[in-house]
Amino acid sequence: MLQNKNVSAVGITSDAKISHHAKQLSKQLQLLRERLFPPSSEKALKTFSSGEAAQLVGVSDGYLRQLSLDGKGPAPDISQTGRRSYTLGQIHELRQHMAAIKPKDALTYLPWRKHGEKLQTIAVANFKGGSAKTTTSIYLAQYLVLQGYRVLAVDLDPQASLTSMLGVQPEFDLAEGDTLYGAIRYDDKRRPLRDIIRKTYFTGLDLVPGNLELMEFEHETPRALIERKTAQGEIFFKRVGSAIAEVEADYDVVIIDCPPQLGYLTLGAVCAATSLLITIHPQMVDVASMSQFLLMTSDLLSVVRKAGGDLNHDFIRYVITRHEPFDGPQGQIVALLRSLFREEVLAATVVKSTAIADAGLTKQTLYEIERGQVRRTTYDRAIESLDAVNGEILESMKIAWGRV
Repeated sequence: MLQNKNVSAVGITSDAKISHHAKQLSKQLQLLRERLFPPSSEKALKTFSSGEAAQLVGVSDGYLRQLSLDGKGPAPDISQTGRRSYTLGQIHELRQHMAAIKPKDALTYLPWRKHGEKLQTIAVANFKGGSAKTTTSIYLAQYLVLQGYRVLAVDLDPQASLTSMLGVQPEFDLAEGDTLYGAIRYDDKRRPLRDIIRKTYFTGLDLVPGNLELMEFEHETPRALIERKTAQGEIFFKRVGSAIAEVEADYDVVIIDCPPQLGYLTLGAVCAATSLLITIHPQMVDVASMSQFLLMTSDLLSVVRKAGGDLNHDFIRYVITRHEPFDGPQGQIVALLRSLFREEVLAATVVKSTAIADAGLTKQTLYEIERGQVRRTTYDRAIESLDAVNGEILESMKIAWGRV
């Protein structure tokens, strides 16, 4: 039985005990956030050196220096030693400046969707917990923003890890209707998605947060199906896509972090998606679980397709996560997956790295932290792995747009 100064051990029920534990943990998480991100308890992104900014924009450092001297483009922060640095927002301004003065190369500097190129909506899915869906989602989202794209991240997982990583604490920062549930619910409290979207500290990356409220959709959908209640003429599997369509013009890419279950939210995300990423940790138990996931998904989606769901995806890719390249059994599993699914398994893998784990302890990614915060060789190896994986996904997007 529970023994502490706040709760009596006599006659305590399990729900009361768990509720007490939840409140204790939430309080400590709030205190931790306040220590990590003072004084306003909000996350802020690092600035980028002139060299980093030049590399991201696609110009030379000397060219950026001359722009600064000529008073053109955004003014960098200049330290006492003369080092110039730019915010991510200023890097986006530099892209727009370069696109304006070199219109023939505009797409190189500002790769936004052109007229006729459809919004890319990528669902990251697998009902096996621990397959790195959230890690894959946030690193892909941030990578694409750093490449100059406008990105919306949608957290469909009631556990809300993506939301937390992007600086929003689900227990304290969200009111009723502040998740995607607010835009897809069946009653008259439904809100426009535009009113739910939040800007993040990572300029160019917006967020639709998640929390436990999302479970309401799983509970209400069976009742709505029984009652044939399709408010605004939409059955459950079209509601996620309809909500995203409201803001389609504002983004190039939407990334949906699906919950670790094959429920109504996941089905809605898969139907809304133009492409699918299926994460897989190369262990036999995970592969066996994925086999069941694929079988169940196939059966359910065939029912959805017959009911009018659009299941034509531009691409489906399997992402190997937490990979240990020198582990023999993992190597065998990766080889098996490649022999079965061929080019649909990404050539690059996300290596298991202490650098990724260490950054996550402070709710950060390697794209956010200063290079010197972790061991250089470990950092470089992890970044190379992440960039290679995300670069392949970006290449598939460009093919879907007809750019390659």
